[in-house]
Parts: sequence; structure tokens; C-alpha cells
Amino acid sequence: MKANKMCAILGNEHEYNGLLPLTANRPLSTLYFDCKYRIMDFALSSAVNANIRTVYMILNEGRVKSVFDHVGGGREWGLDSIGSYQYLGFYQDILRKKAEGKPYFNDMIGFLEKAKSEYTVFFGNKMLCNVDLRSILDVHQANGAKITVVFKRVPKEKIAPDDCILTLTEDNRVQKTDIFSELEDNQELYNLSMSIFLVKTDWLLDLLHKGQNAGAPASVQDLLNREMTRVKTRAYEYTGYLSNIHDIKSYYDANMDMLDPEHFNALLFSSQKVITRTKNEVATHFYDKTKVKRSQFATGCIIKGEVEHSLISRRTVIEEDAVVRDSVIMSNANIKRGATIQYAIFDKNVEVEAGVRIKGTPENPVVITKGSHVVADIYGGEK
Repeated sequence: MKANKMCAILGNEHEYNGLLPLTANRPLSTLYFDCKYRIMDFALSSAVNANIRTVYMILNEGRVKSVFDHVGGGREWGLDSIGSYQYLGFYQDILRKKAEGKPYFNDMIGFLEKAKSEYTVFFGNKMLCNVDLRSILDVHQANGAKITVVFKRVPKEKIAPDDCILTLTEDNRVQKTDIFSELEDNQELYNLSMSIFLVKTDWLLDLLHKGQNAGAPASVQDLLNREMTRVKTRAYEYTGYLSNIHDIKSYYDANMDMLDPEHFNALLFSSQKVITRTKNEVATHFYDKTKVKRSQFATGCIIKGEVEHSLISRRTVIEEDAVVRDSVIMSNANIKRGATIQYAIFDKNVEVEAGVRIKGTPENPVVITKGSHVVADIYGGEK
């Protein structure tokens, strides 16, 4: 596909209290995933795999640093080349302008006009997947729809209360939309909207112009959800790996899924490559007495103890006689001699003193916040 056929909008409008404290100072989209990735890598990778080189990111104020730290100039995704553009907008700025009665989509409208792309794809921030936008575009063009929305059939335990559920006709036209928490029926599978929309840019520009004059939702995602029942909308069924990350449990489970080769290969080694920021570091070093079983490690770690069914991010040190099981450890952790960790999520730069025990459960993993120095035992999710 030629460059500039599509541009992309990455929405970070919605944040989830169920992910606190992990998202206290970072957006959901920059949460670590599978040792070295960030959640936003998957939307960015889907975009650049479709030769998209023009991206607009909607961010929340106060949660920007980790985005800049990770994306930088966009070199890994080819967003730093001639003719490529990255734009940033703040959701709170949109809300303020709307409250003041000012045109609140003008920055986004300006981006779309400068991008000069025939089509625009919108990504929400919490669906972890690897979609082929070229196939979605083919379906969109073939059906002559105003909106093509991506969906997956999932059981109810994979759905957040505020997720959008689609009722479809036999030929996958969107007939009705509902908020999951408002549904009274009990089905085996639901058509979950993945908050990925493909539209013609001219149509979206018209929608944004008219919307801001009529007091439409300030959230583009909410605006497109509303429009699905107002205009001809087709649903594209995604059949690949999906995690819907909206609370600590779903985040933990998504990471643990990567220890299953079937899920790991489906997400990361499909025909669509997943790109992340590269770091030149030494390989992880394992000592003679190290015991490792069903785990993954990023670079720069020193592993002297025992690790089982866990994901260990960059530059983590696990000392002799320390045991880590069923856990997600973000970068720069220091787990000292004789410590025992099970069913836990460590944010960055956590230090655990010798002999300390930290233990949660599969349903309620213990979360240790960024920069913590743990000197006493922690059980059952209480700190």
C-alpha cells in the first residue's frame, strides 16, 4: 500500500481506575508488556505495517513523559522520515474548549487536513491485538460503508463494564450498540467492539466540524460509537489474539498469556511484525545454580536465583536463593538473597530486601508501586 493512503489517530482518552496504581503517572498505553514492549507498540506497529507515516496521539495531561521516553522521535516506527508527521493533542484541552464554547476539534481537523490521507483509522488504547489494516481497508472499500469497526467474539469475563457490544445482521452490518453493563441477557459470546474504526477522512472531517458545532462528545471514540447506528456501518471480525486490558487482573493475565507458545506466536509472530524501541544492552546472565522454568527475560538481567512462570524486564537482578514465581517484574528490580515473590506485579525500580516474602493470588496479584523499597512481608494484595 502506498504511503499516505491512511493516517492514524491513537486515542488515550479513556483511563481505568482498575489499573491504578500502575497508571498513576503513566497512560495505559505505555504500560510494560511481555518484558520489553509497551501496549502502544501494537497500535503503532499495525499502523506502520500498513505504511502509515502520519500519526496523531491524543494524550492526557500529566501522563506524557513515558510516551516521549518510549516513542522519542519515532525512528523505530519510521515516523522520523521525510514526509512523516507526529502530532500531539491533549484530551483535557478538548474538554476545556468545549466547556468554553470554543471549537474543540480544530487541532485534529488541522492534522487531518495536513495529512491529506484518503482514509483515517482510529485506535482506542486498551485492546492488545495485532490487526492487518490493509485487510480492513479492503473490506471497507468493498462494502461502501461509512464506518468499518473491528470486533471480536469474546466471553463476558473478557469485557469491561463500559465496553461497546455490537448487535449485527447476518452480513455483519451494525444494527444496534449497547454498553455491556446495561445488557440483561446472558450469552455465551458477545460481539465486542475493539474501538478500532476505519473511515474516509472527508467524512470524518465533516463529522468533526458538525459535531463541535452541535456539542457532540469530546471523545472521538465516543463520537464514533454513537455514529455507528446513524450511518451505514460494517463490522470486521478479528480472529487473532486479543487482550482487553482494563484492570490489574486483565493486565496480569495478558502478560501470563505470553508464556503460552500458542498465544505468544499468535500475537508476536504473525505475518505482522511488532516494533518496539530498541536498546543496546548486554545479554541476560544466568549463573550455574540458576533455575529457570517457563519464563521470559529481557536484556541486561543478572539471574542467580530461581524463576518460574514469570516475565522479567530489563536490568533486573535476582540474587542467590531468591525465588520468583507467577509474577510480572518491570525493569530495574533488585530482589535480594532469600526473598520469595509469587503472584505479584512489580513496577519499575523496586528493591526487595533479603528474606522478604511477597505473595498474592492469581485473582488478586500484589502490585508493588514504582520505586518501592520493600522491607517487610506482603500478603494478599495489602501493602
